[in-house]
Amino acid sequence: MKKYLQTTEEVLRELNSQRDGLSAGEAAKRLEENGKNKLTEAKKDSLAVRLFNQLKDPMIIILIVAAIISGITAVYSGESFADVIIIMAVVVINSVLGVFQESKAEKAIEALQAISAATSKVMRDGKILEIKSEDLVIGDVIMLEAGDSIPADARILESASLKIEEAALTGESVPVDKVIIALNLGDQKDISLGDRKNMVYMGSAVVYGRGTATVVATGMDTEVGKIADAITQAKENQTPLQIKLNQLSKVLSWLVLGICVFIFAISLIRLYLGDGITGTGVLNTFMIAVSLAVAAIPEGLAAVVTIVLSIGVTNMSKKKAVIRKLTAVETLGCTQVICSDKTGTLTQNKMTVVEYFGWDPQFLGRAVALCNDAYLNDDNKAEGEPTEAALVNYGYSHGLNKGEMEAKTCRVGEAPFDSGRKLMSTIHKLENGFFEQYTKGAPDVLVSRCTTYWDGEIQQIMTDEKRQEISYANKEMAGQALRVLSGAFRSWDAMPKEQTPDYLEKDLCFIGLTGMIDPIRPEVKDAIKECKEAGIRTVMITGDHPDTATAIAKQLDIITDTDEAITGAQLDDISDEQLGKDIGKYSVYARVQPEHKVRIVKAWQNQGMIVAMTGDGVNDAPSIKTADIGIGMGITGTDVTKNVADMVLADDNFATIVNAVREGRRIYGNIRKAIQFLLSSNLSEVLSIFIATLMGFTILLPVHLLWINLITDSFPAIALGLEKEEANSMKQPPREAKEGIFSRGLGFDVIWQGVMVTVVTITAYFVGHFMEAGVWEIAESADGITMAFLTLSMAEMFHSLNMRSRRQSIFRMQHQNHALYLAMLASLVLTTAVIFIPPIAAAFEFEPISLTEYFTAMGLAFSVIPIVETVKFFQRRMESK
Repeated sequence: MKKYLQTTEEVLRELNSQRDGLSAGEAAKRLEENGKNKLTEAKKDSLAVRLFNQLKDPMIIILIVAAIISGITAVYSGESFADVIIIMAVVVINSVLGVFQESKAEKAIEALQAISAATSKVMRDGKILEIKSEDLVIGDVIMLEAGDSIPADARILESASLKIEEAALTGESVPVDKVIIALNLGDQKDISLGDRKNMVYMGSAVVYGRGTATVVATGMDTEVGKIADAITQAKENQTPLQIKLNQLSKVLSWLVLGICVFIFAISLIRLYLGDGITGTGVLNTFMIAVSLAVAAIPEGLAAVVTIVLSIGVTNMSKKKAVIRKLTAVETLGCTQVICSDKTGTLTQNKMTVVEYFGWDPQFLGRAVALCNDAYLNDDNKAEGEPTEAALVNYGYSHGLNKGEMEAKTCRVGEAPFDSGRKLMSTIHKLENGFFEQYTKGAPDVLVSRCTTYWDGEIQQIMTDEKRQEISYANKEMAGQALRVLSGAFRSWDAMPKEQTPDYLEKDLCFIGLTGMIDPIRPEVKDAIKECKEAGIRTVMITGDHPDTATAIAKQLDIITDTDEAITGAQLDDISDEQLGKDIGKYSVYARVQPEHKVRIVKAWQNQGMIVAMTGDGVNDAPSIKTADIGIGMGITGTDVTKNVADMVLADDNFATIVNAVREGRRIYGNIRKAIQFLLSSNLSEVLSIFIATLMGFTILLPVHLLWINLITDSFPAIALGLEKEEANSMKQPPREAKEGIFSRGLGFDVIWQGVMVTVVTITAYFVGHFMEAGVWEIAESADGITMAFLTLSMAEMFHSLNMRSRRQSIFRMQHQNHALYLAMLASLVLTTAVIFIPPIAAAFEFEPISLTEYFTAMGLAFSVIPIVETVKFFQRRMESK
């Protein structure tokens, strides 16, 4: 039986408990049977598992296979193990970086996690004891006071103006008044979590009043526990970047295998038709195949991607966003829908008076501040129940310090707030010896008890016209989704004989109305506007009242019409199929349950959208886990939410998401530039060796290719990852989820640019041979190899300049990439040193070349800039049309 439908006596009888609690022996027995009152903690992967996860990447596997082949070749040929050492160094560095980043992110999350209350007051053997919250059992009677965290799910037994803050669980921004009576289903199938007013739940907090409750569920059986269990069922999706890089790895794997088999077969046929097949000939042929494998695999790509993402993670942490998963940083760059919680995310989670009606705002501020249990702290900020704190702040905004007022007009009596009569009254002794009563509460109730109103100077008789005027003002504020409270006073010559509500709350003088709301964060509106310009849709999902949700959504320009809003109850009446068709109609979901949030996220995903989900409450956790990228709040967010999020906002600021979007787009764009640069470079190496092998001469050795790939290529590729965002990055629509990594012309650019560099490299070889031998012919040439190496190395360096923008002219870019210039200088110095320092040149089997040959090779390499600039010019013209 659902406990909220039962009376308190029925609940106690079913739980075999009583109002003065369990005995110590019975509690110990139940604890032994049912276990601790705590959530199951997720098991963390060991260091070995984390390393394995890094090593199972297809690109890394290719590198390991290449290292093994190179090692076997080195053993049989007597060559050095330089290739093996360099390749394995790349593998180790990449894996260590990945594991280090994961560990660093986990520590950052742990530092952000709030420390929850560890003890609870409980009745045992008729006495009040303080025990560890994890030792609570079903049937325990717990004592609740303002400021307490609710340690378990419980049915309320006693309530003295008890108010519970349930925003973290239900999304409701206003504390809930709790009752004792059993609830009635009526014509409903069930009562939503936010409307179970005789229950309290783990994860919420007492903000006002006091009471007792009997525990009905602990640990994983609580509502929070059910959510935590649902989280483990949610499927973790790969990020778009992971998917694209895995696709690229598979393409390269087959490409490498095909090239190696083909060239090995062709070389064996040439051996057979020539001098015959010998062991040495087969080994040399195999070395040629290995050279092609080395040329085809961009050894630096995995490291470059990891480093670029790590740099992005560092940038994000400086902007108050902690990335928990390395590859998740780019996912926001392609996000098409952001599903955001309202309370504390779009709003400040702090009730504030924004409207008033009356003829004396200062007197109104005095009345509502004194008839109030909130107070000003040492920093003059109100503390207490959010609504009451808002009223104290309202008084302070009019120069009325509550502490100073109470010192002069102390409270001497009161009729506490009661949810039944919806009023609260306090009596204060004035300095002149008279007494004044202040009453606040629901406008319709309070005005009905007013016989006069304050016109700013004196009391006037309340007329029907004046009541209509007040009623109109009340409806107008309510229409803006404001929570409206009214204030009144009554003067006494002496201390009232009685302090009962019936005696005090009549013949009142109306002062005015206050309209309050949880205001939007000031920076959020601009953030949502920028999201719109970037083609990203913002969807509000909240447990709050529909009127409040739509009012906030209109202020933020999320919606323009109430037809774009829907409630959780209405959502229950819509099938998944129908929701898939109508999902684009709605941008606001109010009064929703956790399962609704997951359903909404999945509906968008089924439309092929990349979905981000933000939130701070436990109720957001399953949808955060289900979304393509989950964003938790670091300050107000619960531990459960932060643990499942891909990204945690340290400042709980929705605007930080826009920075993440911008950073994600920059990173993905830069990774594409790096991929284009590395693949076009490697293609030129493959084609150069392939053509040279077919023509019967050696153009480059395997060690030359490794040097180019890991020294000449990697440094510029990393520097490209530091490139600033292009001017129009946030004016473009998000890329499609199914978009391949070679889309938007990247594949074509890789091919023609690879061919371009190949032509330049082979030309350098023949020019070198001509300058050495004085004839144009196909033959082995030491100078040709050296010039081909220099030209290929520097052509790729100059080409990295072209890659600063895939379409924009490098001569019109408004910012500079100093890291790239430094990488180019370093590569130039190292490459020149390899050629001209005799011991190193000998190790690389280079012959000395003249300065004329050197500058000729440099000139050929530089030619790639004007060639690419010319092609870019025509590409821009074609795309503009």
